[in-house]
Amino acid sequence: MDTQLLRTFVTVAEAQGFSAAAKLLHRTQSAVSLQVKRLEDQMGDALLERTRRTVTLTNAGRRLLPYARHILKLEDEAKQEMGADHQGELIRLGISEEQATTYLPQLLKRFCTRYPQVRLEITCGVSSRMVDSFQEGLLDVVLAIRHTPTQTGQLIGVESLVWAAGKGVSIAGWNPLPLALNPEGCVYRAHAVAALGLAGLRWNVRFTSYSPTGLNLPVQSGLALTIKTPRSLPEGCRIVEEHEGLPPLGQVEIELHRSPSYSSEAYEAFCADLEDVVTGAESFASLEDLAEKYEEEASPSP
Repeated sequence: MDTQLLRTFVTVAEAQGFSAAAKLLHRTQSAVSLQVKRLEDQMGDALLERTRRTVTLTNAGRRLLPYARHILKLEDEAKQEMGADHQGELIRLGISEEQATTYLPQLLKRFCTRYPQVRLEITCGVSSRMVDSFQEGLLDVVLAIRHTPTQTGQLIGVESLVWAAGKGVSIAGWNPLPLALNPEGCVYRAHAVAALGLAGLRWNVRFTSYSPTGLNLPVQSGLALTIKTPRSLPEGCRIVEEHEGLPPLGQVEIELHRSPSYSSEAYEAFCADLEDVVTGAESFASLEDLAEKYEEEASPSP
Protein backbone atom coordinates (compact mmCIF):
# COMPACT_ATOMS: atom_id res chain seq x y z
CA MET A 1 0.00 0.00 0.00
CA ASP A 2 1.12 3.55 -0.70
CA THR A 3 1.61 5.10 2.72
CA GLN A 4 1.19 8.61 1.32
CA LEU A 5 -2.31 7.68 0.19
CA LEU A 6 -3.01 6.08 3.56
CA ARG A 7 -1.89 9.23 5.38
CA THR A 8 -4.21 11.33 3.23
CA PHE A 9 -7.10 8.94 3.92
CA VAL A 10 -6.52 9.01 7.69
CA THR A 11 -6.31 12.81 7.70
CA VAL A 12 -9.56 13.21 5.75
CA ALA A 13 -11.32 10.71 8.03
CA GLU A 14 -10.19 12.39 11.25
CA ALA A 15 -10.58 15.97 10.00
CA GLN A 16 -14.03 15.00 8.64
CA GLY A 17 -13.56 16.91 5.43
CA PHE A 18 -11.37 17.37 2.36
CA SER A 19 -10.86 21.10 2.85
CA ALA A 20 -9.64 20.74 6.46
CA ALA A 21 -7.41 17.81 5.49
CA ALA A 22 -5.90 19.78 2.60
CA LYS A 23 -4.78 22.54 4.99
CA LEU A 24 -3.22 20.03 7.39
CA LEU A 25 -1.40 18.24 4.56
CA HIS A 26 -0.35 21.44 2.73
CA ARG A 27 -2.04 20.27 -0.47
CA THR A 28 -4.89 21.48 -2.62
CA GLN A 29 -8.35 20.03 -2.05
CA SER A 30 -8.36 18.53 -5.54
CA ALA A 31 -5.03 16.78 -4.86
CA VAL A 32 -6.43 15.29 -1.65
CA SER A 33 -9.57 14.08 -3.47
CA LEU A 34 -7.42 12.50 -6.18
CA GLN A 35 -5.26 10.64 -3.65
CA VAL A 36 -8.33 9.25 -1.88
CA LYS A 37 -9.73 8.15 -5.24
CA ARG A 38 -6.44 6.36 -6.06
CA LEU A 39 -6.56 4.54 -2.71
CA GLU A 40 -10.19 3.55 -3.29
CA ASP A 41 -9.19 2.16 -6.69
CA GLN A 42 -6.42 0.12 -5.04
CA MET A 43 -8.79 -1.19 -2.36
CA GLY A 44 -11.54 -1.92 -4.87
CA ASP A 45 -14.16 -0.22 -2.71
CA ALA A 46 -15.43 3.22 -1.70
CA LEU A 47 -13.88 4.36 1.59
CA LEU A 48 -15.67 7.67 2.16
CA GLU A 49 -19.22 8.89 1.65
CA ARG A 50 -19.34 12.50 0.50
CA THR A 51 -22.27 14.87 0.94
CA ARG A 52 -22.42 18.65 0.52
CA ARG A 53 -21.54 19.25 4.17
CA THR A 54 -19.98 16.11 5.65
CA VAL A 55 -17.63 13.25 4.91
CA THR A 56 -18.21 9.91 6.66
CA LEU A 57 -16.57 6.50 6.50
CA THR A 58 -18.14 3.65 4.59
CA ASN A 59 -18.06 0.14 6.06
CA ALA A 60 -14.89 -0.52 4.05
CA GLY A 61 -13.39 2.74 5.31
CA ARG A 62 -14.11 1.82 8.94
CA ARG A 63 -12.36 -1.52 8.45
CA LEU A 64 -9.31 0.05 6.82
CA LEU A 65 -8.84 3.01 9.21
CA PRO A 66 -7.24 1.16 12.18
CA TYR A 67 -4.88 -0.71 9.85
CA ALA A 68 -3.93 2.55 8.10
CA ARG A 69 -3.12 4.19 11.44
CA HIS A 70 -0.99 1.22 12.48
CA ILE A 71 0.90 1.15 9.16
CA LEU A 72 1.68 4.86 9.41
CA LYS A 73 2.87 4.49 12.98
CA LEU A 74 5.21 1.67 11.94
CA GLU A 75 6.52 3.75 9.03
CA ASP A 76 7.30 6.68 11.35
CA GLU A 77 9.01 4.40 13.86
CA ALA A 78 11.08 2.77 11.10
CA LYS A 79 12.24 6.15 9.79
CA GLN A 80 13.31 7.19 13.28
CA GLU A 81 15.10 3.90 13.91
CA MET A 82 17.02 4.14 10.63
CA GLY A 83 17.96 7.76 11.22
CA ALA A 84 15.84 9.26 8.45
CA ASP A 85 15.68 12.50 10.42
CA HIS A 86 19.20 13.16 11.68
CA GLN A 87 18.15 16.37 13.41
CA GLY A 88 15.56 14.63 15.54
CA GLU A 89 11.79 14.68 15.33
CA LEU A 90 10.14 18.11 15.45
CA ILE A 91 6.86 18.85 17.28
CA ARG A 92 5.35 22.31 16.77
CA LEU A 93 3.28 23.49 19.75
CA GLY A 94 0.90 26.45 19.82
CA ILE A 95 -0.08 27.81 23.24
CA SER A 96 -0.98 31.11 24.91
CA GLU A 97 1.72 32.90 26.91
CA GLU A 98 -0.13 32.46 30.21
CA GLN A 99 -0.67 28.75 29.59
CA ALA A 100 2.98 28.39 28.60
CA THR A 101 4.13 30.02 31.84
CA THR A 102 1.84 27.80 33.88
CA TYR A 103 2.26 24.42 32.22
CA LEU A 104 5.53 24.28 30.25
CA PRO A 105 7.98 24.09 33.17
CA GLN A 106 6.42 20.82 34.33
CA LEU A 107 5.70 19.55 30.81
CA LEU A 108 9.19 20.13 29.42
CA LYS A 109 10.93 18.50 32.37
CA ARG A 110 8.62 15.51 32.15
CA PHE A 111 8.75 15.00 28.38
CA CYS A 112 12.32 15.96 27.49
CA THR A 113 13.75 13.56 30.05
CA ARG A 114 12.17 10.64 28.16
CA TYR A 115 12.62 11.99 24.62
CA PRO A 116 15.83 14.04 24.59
CA GLN A 117 16.19 13.70 20.81
CA VAL A 118 12.88 15.40 20.04
CA ARG A 119 12.95 19.09 19.07
CA LEU A 120 10.13 21.38 20.21
CA GLU A 121 9.12 24.54 18.37
CA ILE A 122 6.89 26.61 20.68
CA THR A 123 4.71 29.42 19.34
CA CYS A 124 2.86 31.65 21.82
CA GLY A 125 -0.12 33.75 20.88
CA VAL A 126 -3.86 34.30 21.16
CA SER A 127 -5.80 31.01 21.18
CA SER A 128 -7.93 31.81 18.14
CA ARG A 129 -4.83 32.60 16.08
CA MET A 130 -3.11 29.42 17.22
CA VAL A 131 -6.14 27.37 16.09
CA ASP A 132 -6.08 29.10 12.70
CA SER A 133 -2.39 28.24 12.32
CA PHE A 134 -3.10 24.64 13.30
CA GLN A 135 -5.86 24.32 10.72
CA GLU A 136 -3.49 25.72 8.10
CA GLY A 137 -1.00 22.97 8.95
CA LEU A 138 1.55 25.28 10.57
CA LEU A 139 1.32 23.68 14.05
CA ASP A 140 1.12 20.04 15.18
CA VAL A 141 -0.65 20.47 18.52
CA VAL A 142 -2.43 23.42 20.13
CA LEU A 143 -3.73 24.04 23.64
CA ALA A 144 -6.43 26.70 23.36
CA ILE A 145 -9.29 28.52 25.01
CA ARG A 146 -12.34 27.62 22.92
CA HIS A 147 -13.76 30.60 21.05
CA THR A 148 -16.01 28.81 18.56
CA PRO A 149 -16.64 25.08 17.97
CA THR A 150 -14.20 23.43 15.55
CA GLN A 151 -13.84 20.00 13.98
CA THR A 152 -10.35 19.53 15.43
CA GLY A 153 -10.75 20.66 19.06
CA GLN A 154 -11.08 18.03 21.80
CA LEU A 155 -12.72 19.50 24.90
CA ILE A 156 -10.70 18.46 27.97
CA GLY A 157 -12.25 20.62 30.71
CA VAL A 158 -13.16 24.10 31.88
CA GLU A 159 -11.61 26.84 34.01
CA SER A 160 -13.31 29.53 36.06
CA LEU A 161 -12.69 33.20 35.29
CA VAL A 162 -12.01 35.73 38.05
CA TRP A 163 -11.57 39.48 38.34
CA ALA A 164 -8.00 40.48 39.18
CA ALA A 165 -6.82 43.71 40.81
CA GLY A 166 -3.53 44.90 42.25
CA LYS A 167 -2.60 43.44 45.63
CA GLY A 168 -3.72 45.83 48.36
CA VAL A 169 -5.73 47.91 45.86
CA SER A 170 -9.34 48.76 46.74
CA ILE A 171 -11.76 49.00 43.84
CA ALA A 172 -14.40 50.81 45.94
CA GLY A 173 -15.42 54.03 44.26
CA TRP A 174 -14.14 53.08 40.80
CA ASN A 175 -16.83 54.44 38.49
CA PRO A 176 -16.51 53.73 35.64
CA LEU A 177 -14.43 50.60 36.16
CA PRO A 178 -11.08 50.87 34.32
CA LEU A 179 -10.31 47.64 32.46
CA ALA A 180 -7.18 46.11 30.95
CA LEU A 181 -8.26 43.60 28.30
CA ASN A 182 -7.24 41.86 25.10
CA PRO A 183 -8.54 43.39 21.85
CA GLU A 184 -11.96 42.56 20.38
CA GLY A 185 -12.41 38.87 19.62
CA CYS A 186 -11.01 37.63 22.94
CA VAL A 187 -13.38 35.32 24.84
CA TYR A 188 -12.18 36.74 28.20
CA ARG A 189 -13.14 40.23 27.03
CA ALA A 190 -16.54 38.97 25.87
CA HIS A 191 -17.23 37.46 29.31
CA ALA A 192 -16.25 40.71 31.06
CA VAL A 193 -18.35 42.98 28.85
CA ALA A 194 -21.39 40.69 29.06
CA ALA A 195 -21.19 40.37 32.85
CA LEU A 196 -20.81 44.10 33.43
CA GLY A 197 -23.62 44.87 31.01
CA LEU A 198 -26.03 42.50 32.77
CA ALA A 199 -25.06 44.00 36.13
CA GLY A 200 -25.64 47.54 34.87
CA LEU A 201 -22.14 48.70 35.84
CA ARG A 202 -20.25 51.46 34.03
CA TRP A 203 -16.83 50.60 32.56
CA ASN A 204 -14.27 51.57 29.98
CA VAL A 205 -11.32 49.72 28.43
CA ARG A 206 -8.36 51.82 29.50
CA PHE A 207 -5.56 49.45 28.48
CA THR A 208 -5.52 47.05 25.51
CA SER A 209 -2.82 44.52 24.67
CA TYR A 210 -2.36 41.04 23.17
CA SER A 211 0.49 40.51 25.63
CA PRO A 212 -0.16 39.37 29.23
CA THR A 213 2.65 41.67 30.33
CA GLY A 214 0.88 44.62 28.72
CA LEU A 215 -2.23 43.81 30.78
CA ASN A 216 -0.54 42.78 34.01
CA LEU A 217 1.53 45.94 34.50
CA PRO A 218 -1.37 48.42 34.80
CA VAL A 219 -3.23 45.99 37.07
CA GLN A 220 -0.20 45.51 39.32
CA SER A 221 0.14 49.31 39.43
CA GLY A 222 -3.44 49.68 40.70
CA LEU A 223 -4.68 51.37 37.53
CA ALA A 224 -7.13 48.78 36.18
CA LEU A 225 -8.93 45.47 36.53
CA THR A 226 -8.43 42.47 34.26
CA ILE A 227 -9.73 38.91 33.76
CA LYS A 228 -7.70 35.85 34.70
CA THR A 229 -8.06 32.21 35.63
CA PRO A 230 -6.91 31.46 39.19
CA ARG A 231 -3.87 29.52 38.00
CA SER A 232 -2.67 32.46 35.84
CA LEU A 233 -2.92 35.16 38.53
CA PRO A 234 0.38 37.09 38.29
CA GLU A 235 2.52 38.22 41.20
CA GLY A 236 1.39 41.48 42.74
CA CYS A 237 -2.28 40.77 41.97
CA ARG A 238 -5.23 39.42 43.91
CA ILE A 239 -8.60 37.88 43.10
CA VAL A 240 -11.44 40.36 43.66
CA GLU A 241 -13.82 38.90 46.24
CA GLU A 242 -17.54 38.44 45.65
CA HIS A 243 -18.50 40.97 48.36
CA GLU A 244 -16.71 43.75 46.44
CA GLY A 245 -19.65 43.96 44.05
CA LEU A 246 -18.36 42.70 40.71
CA PRO A 247 -20.51 40.18 38.79
CA PRO A 248 -19.42 36.53 38.31
CA LEU A 249 -17.67 35.80 35.02
CA GLY A 250 -18.49 32.16 34.40
CA GLN A 251 -16.12 29.64 32.85
CA VAL A 252 -14.15 29.04 29.67
CA GLU A 253 -13.63 25.74 27.86
CA ILE A 254 -10.15 24.33 27.30
CA GLU A 255 -9.50 22.27 24.19
CA LEU A 256 -6.64 20.31 22.71
CA HIS A 257 -6.05 20.20 18.95
CA ARG A 258 -4.08 17.17 17.71
CA SER A 259 -2.98 16.62 14.14
CA PRO A 260 -4.56 13.50 12.61
CA SER A 261 -1.60 13.16 10.24
CA TYR A 262 1.03 12.89 13.01
CA SER A 263 1.39 9.42 14.52
CA SER A 264 4.79 8.93 16.15
CA GLU A 265 5.36 7.50 19.62
CA ALA A 266 6.97 10.74 20.80
CA TYR A 267 4.07 12.83 19.50
CA GLU A 268 1.47 10.64 21.24
CA ALA A 269 3.48 10.85 24.46
CA PHE A 270 3.80 14.63 24.17
CA CYS A 271 0.04 15.09 23.71
CA ALA A 272 -0.69 12.74 26.61
CA ASP A 273 1.78 14.57 28.87
CA LEU A 274 0.34 17.95 27.90
CA GLU A 275 -3.21 16.84 28.71
CA ASP A 276 -2.11 15.29 32.01
CA VAL A 277 -0.27 18.45 33.09
CA VAL A 278 -3.21 20.68 32.18
CA THR A 279 -6.03 18.61 33.64
CA GLY A 280 -4.06 17.96 36.81
CA ALA A 281 -3.62 21.68 37.51
CA GLU A 282 -5.18 23.25 40.57
CA SER A 283 -8.49 25.07 39.86
CA PHE A 284 -8.99 23.08 36.66
CA ALA A 285 -12.25 21.14 36.32
CA SER A 286 -12.16 17.97 34.21
CA LEU A 287 -15.21 16.82 32.29
CA GLU A 288 -15.68 14.03 34.85
CA ASP A 289 -15.56 16.55 37.72
CA LEU A 290 -18.18 18.69 36.03
CA ALA A 291 -20.49 15.74 35.37
CA GLU A 292 -20.25 14.73 39.05
CA LYS A 293 -20.91 18.30 40.19
CA TYR A 294 -23.99 18.63 37.99
CA GLU A 295 -25.34 15.30 39.24
CA GLU A 296 -24.95 16.45 42.86
CA GLU A 297 -26.69 19.76 42.13
CA ALA A 298 -29.55 17.97 40.36
CA SER A 299 -30.07 15.50 43.21
CA PRO A 300 -32.83 16.43 45.71
CA SER A 301 -31.65 17.39 49.18
CA PRO A 302 -32.27 14.71 51.86
